[in-house]
Amino acid sequence: MLDHPVLIQLVVILGTAKLVGLVLSRFGQPSVVSEMFAGLLLGPGICGALFPEIHAQLFAVHTLAGLEGLVQVGVVLFMFIVGLEMRAPSGPKTMMVPVVSIGTISVLLPLLLGAAISPLLFERFAPPGVPFFAFGAFIAVAFSITAFPVLARILKDRAIAHTELGQLALSSAAFSDLLAWVMVGLVVIVASAQGNWNNAVELLTGLTLLVAVLFGVVRPLVARMLPPNGKPSNEIFTVIVIGVFVAGYFTKRIHIDAVFGAFLFGLCLPRDDRLVKWFSERVEPVAVVVLMPVFFALAGLKTSAGAFGDETAWVFALILVTAVVGKIAGGFVGARLGGCAPRMSMSIGALMNARGLMEVIVLKIGLDAGLIGADLFTMFLVMAIATTVMAGPLLSLLDRRPAPVGFVPAEN
Repeated sequence: MLDHPVLIQLVVILGTAKLVGLVLSRFGQPSVVSEMFAGLLLGPGICGALFPEIHAQLFAVHTLAGLEGLVQVGVVLFMFIVGLEMRAPSGPKTMMVPVVSIGTISVLLPLLLGAAISPLLFERFAPPGVPFFAFGAFIAVAFSITAFPVLARILKDRAIAHTELGQLALSSAAFSDLLAWVMVGLVVIVASAQGNWNNAVELLTGLTLLVAVLFGVVRPLVARMLPPNGKPSNEIFTVIVIGVFVAGYFTKRIHIDAVFGAFLFGLCLPRDDRLVKWFSERVEPVAVVVLMPVFFALAGLKTSAGAFGDETAWVFALILVTAVVGKIAGGFVGARLGGCAPRMSMSIGALMNARGLMEVIVLKIGLDAGLIGADLFTMFLVMAIATTVMAGPLLSLLDRRPAPVGFVPAEN
């Protein structure tokens, strides 16, 4: 037995994430990729296979409750920040056309491809008792996720966040993620209703009530609380954090994951840059730097050591190809229809293919809701890592091509 297991687990998790980060940073990969790799490394398929006795003692199931609590807080705060930072498309009005086009098609095409292959996955991987509609809908939505925060980090690291490409990619990713999260919420509602449409109506009614209160009451109330000049006070910070947890508790009570309530609370707040900066400076260092590696580690512990084998290699290949083709082609086609030049369209597609943390959060929701099992969770987790790793190198490759780039506004 280990004394104070949570502290030792935190040291191992954070230390592993840091060491992996030092290696992968040399290849231009963002920190989230390192944390995802570290989580997979600490899972049963690698460390559990190499050091079974140490792994079993260090990550014994009965010792993980403390980490689960920390992760719940971290993910709720992270999704609050994602909602708070989400903005309507900025820039000239002509940019609205490609943003809507990219955001819609980069969700719709992966969604359709995911729905097309879901029958092949259902018979082999669906947990007992899960209806095909709920399983297929979740698989389809899982392919449609883009990692808005990871994409922002990639663009920032390359100093192109404020360029035409950067603004278009960020706005499109925000729009597509909003669509995708609405669909995730609907799928979870249908699955939670367990085939009873009365339950589904009750869940939708509860969610609608929450949205009405947040946007009709909380939003104007917070707007009045903010000082016209200067930074928000610590009292406002406390009130808003309490509100985040109340919203998360409410959605949890109606059988929807707490991250939805936190995301909606952040989305409802006034689009005030001071508020975003103030909360980001105080919340992100803990929620992202400390607690997100723990989230990935716990996700890694839920992976299956037997997910990959001779009989399942084709399944993972199908998942990976479907994910890459759906997002890159969806981003490219959406950008071209929106009036973007071919090279910029390819860059948009490469960026929209990054899934990162957002995908893992969605997969964890599906796993906890019983919509997918450990084997499929593992394959999709590795797919999320692979597609996120691809984004930077693909963008660098496109940057070397001597082709014109730019946004061509649609003619009036």
